[in-house]
Amino acid sequence: MKAAIIFGSQSDKPVMKKAADVLREFGVDFSAHIISAHRVPELLTETLKKLETGGVEVIIAGAGLAAHLPGVIASQTLVPVIGVPISSGGLGGLDALFSIVQMPKPIPVASVGVDNAANAAYLACEILALKYTEMKDKLAAFRVKMKADFARDNSLVNNGGVDL
Repeated sequence: MKAAIIFGSQSDKPVMKKAADVLREFGVDFSAHIISAHRVPELLTETLKKLETGGVEVIIAGAGLAAHLPGVIASQTLVPVIGVPISSGGLGGLDALFSIVQMPKPIPVASVGVDNAANAAYLACEILALKYTEMKDKLAAFRVKMKADFARDNSLVNNGGVDL
C-alpha cells in the first residue's frame, strides 16, 4: 500500500501533516512532496512518473487559492486524486474548495472539506481497502473503537443522558 501527499507550499505543511498522521496510524507507506503546479510544472510531471512506477495507488493533493495542483495531478495520472482545499487568502478556502470540486469532466478529483486533510487520508485508506483486506480489517476495527469511544465519552453507555 503506497500513497503520496503533494502540496504546493511550505505554508501548507501543518494542514497536510494531518493526512500523514492518519496514514501512519493505518500503516500506509507514503511520501510527501512540496511541488507547485504553476512554478515547477516539469518537476511535478517528473515526480508523478516516479510515483506511478514506484507503485503509488492514491494521491492526496493539498492546495489553496486557485488550487490548480489536484487537477493538474489528475490530468497526468490515472491514480485516484483526493484534493484538500487549504484556507489561504481572503476567502477562507472557499476559492480552493470551489476550484477542486468544480473540476471539469472527464478528469475527476475527489474533494474533502477545507483544511480537512485527515478526512482525505481516511478516504485514501478506504480506496486502498478495496484491494487490501488488511486495510479493510483495520478500518472496520477503527470504526468499532470510534463508536465505543463516542458512547463512553457521551454517557450513552451509562445513563443515556448528558450531564450539564
